[in-house]
Amino acid sequence: MTLDERINRIIAEELGHVHRAPKCNWCWVCPDCKTEVVTHLVGNGAARVSANSGLGPLHGDMAKTIDHTLLKAEATQAQVEKLCQEAAEYGFASVCVNPTWAPLCHKLLRGSGVMVCTVVGFPLGATTTETKAFEAHQAVECGAAEIDMVINVGRLKSGDYDTVEHDIYHVVRASAPAHVKVIIETCFLTDEEKIKACVLSQEAGAHFVKTSTGFGSGGAKMEDVALMRRVVGEYLGVKASGGIREYETAAQMIEAGASRLGASASVAIVEKKQAA
Repeated sequence: MTLDERINRIIAEELGHVHRAPKCNWCWVCPDCKTEVVTHLVGNGAARVSANSGLGPLHGDMAKTIDHTLLKAEATQAQVEKLCQEAAEYGFASVCVNPTWAPLCHKLLRGSGVMVCTVVGFPLGATTTETKAFEAHQAVECGAAEIDMVINVGRLKSGDYDTVEHDIYHVVRASAPAHVKVIIETCFLTDEEKIKACVLSQEAGAHFVKTSTGFGSGGAKMEDVALMRRVVGEYLGVKASGGIREYETAAQMIEAGASRLGASASVAIVEKKQAA
């Protein structure tokens, strides 16, 4: 099956033009798919899973799914240092910061088990592939273990899929051995475009697809997370980011299929408190 055929097949299924078998075994939401959820949790580090007859994803150690995020332009060094201190204290998966702070975070978090994540082509995704690749390579040299790159939204919406895939592919290559999350900025896309963005990310060798920068017109939605999970299956991570400020929302995103969350209200989330 060619890439175009695969994309068209998924679009047809998702938009209701092809009826799935009664037992889909891939949506991560219906009861028939719950074993896939458990498999995913175990694959991401869960040592034990407890469940009742309505088996669903567990959220007991949610901290390990969170990228503790500070991407504001006015973020100060003191705020970044506090971010790292909180990440180490609570055991978050990573801190996600702008590239200028990556060396400092790498120094502060050495030996903590918390990764440094930084952003590339952020927040518009409209820089050249060469610029994104250079940014990514430099970030990895400065200690970043994960790269969150913004897809070229304009090229995607123009139907220039070769350029979009080429863009992601070269960032993935430049980032090795770091993992790459592709921010598809769902608020600007139709469902058909979201599907295409996910498939192109998968074809280009990315490790995650991610909903949002947090700087667009909208953030993560459960239906987008579920759609992205169905498209990429178990092979890629799905990161929900943007507007996740309390535990209940975070838990819903995981139930929908997210394997990583991006949040600035991380402490409030893991303490199950409403963010201020």
